Amino acid sequence: MLFQDRKLAGQLLAGKLAVYANVPDVVVLGLARGGVPVAFEVARAINAPLGVLVVRKLGVPNHQELAMGAIAPGGVRVLNEQIIWEENISDQAIARIALQEQRELERRERLYQGDRPSPDLQGRIVILVDDGLATGATMLAAIVALRKQQPARIVVAVPVAASPTYHELAPSVDEIVCIAQPDPFNSVGLWYEQFPQITDDEVCDLLTKAANNNQQLSLST
Repeated sequence: MLFQDRKLAGQLLAGKLAVYANVPDVVVLGLARGGVPVAFEVARAINAPLGVLVVRKLGVPNHQELAMGAIAPGGVRVLNEQIIWEENISDQAIARIALQEQRELERRERLYQGDRPSPDLQGRIVILVDDGLATGATMLAAIVALRKQQPARIVVAVPVAASPTYHELAPSVDEIVCIAQPDPFNSVGLWYEQFPQITDDEVCDLLTKAANNNQQLSLST
């Protein structure tokens, strides 16, 4: 399975979420930054409001692509103890990286959220969207952060996922919707023909478009 880009992947994913179209209290949240273009297409297709959730991966020192954990708003931090043990990462190194990523998380929240008030997600159906699941660290952090708001239902939706990660996350949510679970997986970007880095400007532009369609949701957790 190979997706042309995040936009097309989002359109295809939306087809798997048609049961949520025009359902009251459904909210789509894109994980910033890469999940936002996918989430935009899903939200538009099912006629649901769009929000953004900023989550930051904690990369292994000297191997930033490998996640040893992740942080999310509300003081949420999840760690992969197995990777930390295998890579012999000290508590001091974890604290230093977490502080750096916390600063970036807060910067992005200010930029994307602005002065908009925080909505109440309690009792709502929340669809968490990303462009793919590799280790699942950032998605797990997002789930933990979202649980604090007591939604009625959490649905994780991604175009592609590593099969072990898919099954590990399944007990943490009410539903996972995924188009493909290729094996071997290797990386999310491998399954896209075009997989550029998403910029802050692109995220803001998509949120503005959603607002113009009366679909943007203010989110601050």
